[in-house]
Amino acid sequence: MSALNELHEEIRHCQKCELARYRNRAVPGEGAEDAEIMFIGEAPGQHEDQQGRPFVGPAGKFLEELLGLINLKRQQVYIANVIKCRPQGNRDPLLQEVIACRPWLERQIELISPQIIVTLGRYSMALFFPQKSIGKIHGTAEKRDGVIYYAMYHPAAALHQYSLKETIKADMLKIPQLLAQVKNMPEAEKEPEIKQLNMFGV
Repeated sequence: MSALNELHEEIRHCQKCELARYRNRAVPGEGAEDAEIMFIGEAPGQHEDQQGRPFVGPAGKFLEELLGLINLKRQQVYIANVIKCRPQGNRDPLLQEVIACRPWLERQIELISPQIIVTLGRYSMALFFPQKSIGKIHGTAEKRDGVIYYAMYHPAAALHQYSLKETIKADMLKIPQLLAQVKNMPEAEKEPEIKQLNMFGV
């Protein structure tokens, strides 16, 4: 069993926060172990909780459509969430849940070692772009320690606000060019240690 699969097993048995009491299945993540691109969403929804897989509901179908725009299938990238278990009633994640789950995500990033990390939605963005607004930074990238971090709206946003659909598609279409520029893109100035989780008021 690979180190990533072993990590997935650990996540499936995680009891670090209250969400473990209410889940049907934890949702570790899935995709290529050597993926160049890693997509990080917010938290599993109802469909994901039932299947134990990320992005399998309506937002997942749109994500697959977006990947098709850049000639990729979900098996070629890695897809995960900040939170590995569904918050009850699809509520927003709580600070303590983000903190409890964060080591899992950090370990996934370490094992996969992607060239680009794409944040999907506000909660994912807040981990990597503290003190930023998704309305201002979507479609923009920063390179830190050899990795490009790229902010996008969550695919579900287009399901609630149809006008965002073309914006999200346009942002997705920039990814191949970013991938081609990984080696030549200058490093951003060092962000402060990302511990503040500003959108959570901490």
